[in-house]
Amino acid sequence: MLLRHAESRINDVQVRVYDVPTDYPEADGTLAWNATTVILATIRCGGYEGMGYSYAHRAAASIIAAPLRECLVGASPMDIPTLWMDMNRSLRNIGRPGTGLMAISAVDHALWDLKARMLGVSVVHLMGRAREKIPLYGSGGFTSYDITLLQNQLSRFANQGFTRVKMKVGTTPEEDPQRVAAVREAIGKDTSLMVDANGAYTREQAVAMAETFAHHDVSWLEEPVSSDDLEGLRWIRDHVPGGMQVAAGEYGWDTDYFRRMLAHEAVDVLQIDSTRCGGFTGFIKAAALAEGYHIPVSAHCSPHLHAHVCSSVGQLDHVEYFYDHARIEAIFFDGLPVLAGGALTVDAEQPGLGMTLKQKDVDRYLVAA
Repeated sequence: MLLRHAESRINDVQVRVYDVPTDYPEADGTLAWNATTVILATIRCGGYEGMGYSYAHRAAASIIAAPLRECLVGASPMDIPTLWMDMNRSLRNIGRPGTGLMAISAVDHALWDLKARMLGVSVVHLMGRAREKIPLYGSGGFTSYDITLLQNQLSRFANQGFTRVKMKVGTTPEEDPQRVAAVREAIGKDTSLMVDANGAYTREQAVAMAETFAHHDVSWLEEPVSSDDLEGLRWIRDHVPGGMQVAAGEYGWDTDYFRRMLAHEAVDVLQIDSTRCGGFTGFIKAAALAEGYHIPVSAHCSPHLHAHVCSSVGQLDHVEYFYDHARIEAIFFDGLPVLAGGALTVDAEQPGLGMTLKQKDVDRYLVAA
């Protein structure tokens, strides 16, 4: 089958932008929002179509329309590494980190979907499988929630079989101990509790908070300071109570970023986001780099997308089952990986990502094409 497609060439690239309102106002330690933007890329080759997406600003769609489209049309979809390098090179004078790599991410996901469909296999089988069940942690607990909503959401995760849940902190640090205590009471003593400050604390404040959180058996402290403060992360990692993991990396754009974070010994767990670091191709590179440092990885957000690439990653801790993204992906797609017992399972018998767009359901969110 590979020989049959060796001469096939991409003939069309399209991109659509959707804005999906949140069901409640959402906020973390440094930002607040009431809608999430989905960038959906479609690539066609002959009678086949691949689909991929990322969560980004709508400016990413303009980058896909040009110059990324120019890298793709007329090229072979079988050569993803070549296309990935060409796309990165095309953004040299525009700016790769940030919106540029988020645009590449959506396209890269679509290329993997397209190639697998053309070969009649799943993306999981194309990459090779390391595990069937993808461990998750339930994530939400926004700082904009009142105590009742906070407790209800995170206890619902625990009741669904999630063994770990994560909440946001940092908007009003003086209230964080009370909110953490309320969540611990709601989820019980057998569910691991994780907190994410999104860079809102100072170094000294983060360590003081960690000591307070330890009384409620918090096991994970994410981005206690800015993820760009590698020295600060390392200092905090050296001073938090024993057994509490320090994590960061969700804003990693390329291997140089991840290498610097790992070389500074700044984290116990490296977070990687396929919708930001250049898609599955970038994710695999970052995960291999982390393995070289003997540091496990955790996928940030986009749970149903990450379930595919994380099926092939060896040193994986878990994938973030982020409330807002899980809700959006259920609205947008049929054929999602199956959730059961706090884990996702990909149907590896379905070609590509196995996902199909629910066009009639999502048209009301379309803002640009």
